[in-house]
Amino acid sequence: MNGNVEVVVVGGGYGGVAAANSLARRDGVSVTLVNPRPEFVSRIRLHQLVTGSDDAVEGFGEVLGGNVRLVVDTATRIDSAGRRVSLAGGGLLSYDYLVYAVGSGGADPGVPGATEFAYRVSDFEGAQRLRSALDAAPASAPVTVVGAGPTGLETAAELAEAGRRVTLVCGDVLGPSLHARVRRPVARRLAELGVTVLEGPRARVREVTRDAVQLDDGRELPSAVTIWTAGFTVPDLAARSGLRTDTNGRLLTDATLTSVDDVRIVAAGDAAVMTDQPFRMSCQAAVQLGPAAADTVLRRIAGRTPARVRMFFAGQCLSLGRNEGVTQFSYPNDKVNALRVSGRPGAGVKEIACRFTLGKLVSGARRAGSRGSRSDSTDRPETPRPEQPTAPPDTRRAA
Repeated sequence: MNGNVEVVVVGGGYGGVAAANSLARRDGVSVTLVNPRPEFVSRIRLHQLVTGSDDAVEGFGEVLGGNVRLVVDTATRIDSAGRRVSLAGGGLLSYDYLVYAVGSGGADPGVPGATEFAYRVSDFEGAQRLRSALDAAPASAPVTVVGAGPTGLETAAELAEAGRRVTLVCGDVLGPSLHARVRRPVARRLAELGVTVLEGPRARVREVTRDAVQLDDGRELPSAVTIWTAGFTVPDLAARSGLRTDTNGRLLTDATLTSVDDVRIVAAGDAAVMTDQPFRMSCQAAVQLGPAAADTVLRRIAGRTPARVRMFFAGQCLSLGRNEGVTQFSYPNDKVNALRVSGRPGAGVKEIACRFTLGKLVSGARRAGSRGSRSDSTDRPETPRPEQPTAPPDTRRAA
């Protein structure tokens, strides 16, 4: 590809930032990142924002390289034929390649009253609203957390440790993604914190009202603040733009993270899925997919065949309050095993994981700083330039 290559990254989460930094290290590549907020949100700390032990944000100046142009706006449509992105503010961004990294958020509960009366922890604005609601409620007011996945477990423990009276409604089993043996220390810790845990098929929510949660078995739980943590969904940007998605709205890609519709659109993070290698929506996946997406783009620019993405998982780290936690280990394919670290060491591992993740972004930002200030060419390998474009003028694949 002759001349400068313009890459637009849509979404400034873990995957988007990692992709942007990796791309911005290469000469001849200009990177623009579009994000609706002026700050990076550390989603793995949103449950701490709720209790005030962390603000869950970092300045983009810390995690995003100086070579990356930041546009604070929301992408509303991708015109893949014209290679343009429409913005809510009325602007248009042209691109040669696009990285789709719009992330995920809380799913529609599909339960009467949940949308109107339940709060979320899945995004920054939702966590802020929840914190305000908790601040306005008496310290002794009952709080109900619906959903016993990682977000629900961490939120319930964080609030209970802060002195709140918490009921955790599992809907089925406590920690469904955990190994049966690892659920035991989680259950013990929640009991120590005074969390009431409701499990089993009858412990499912039928309706949410302003001050109560009604279960399928007829029980009514008083609840001054109800928090819904069950299920995630993705923005519908891909579907609205005419790109193929799965039933959950995730952009369909091949094993190189390339859209099955367009070779100039590459995905990273929760909002996409490889058709032959589904992966768990998580920060752990996003920090691998961001650099992998960048590698696919750079290989295409250089006229080389992109490599298949290989995912490696180590496990799941859960904080159960500030003082204890559980680390659930897994095989590289993300299948959990019985190995764990719990108690204070478990909390330590979780904190290390959080700091390490942020540190990787900060390190990537430093390497994607001003090119003019760098003299070490081995730290910034130049992208080889093919003499001819790597794709024909019409890059859309047949549907």
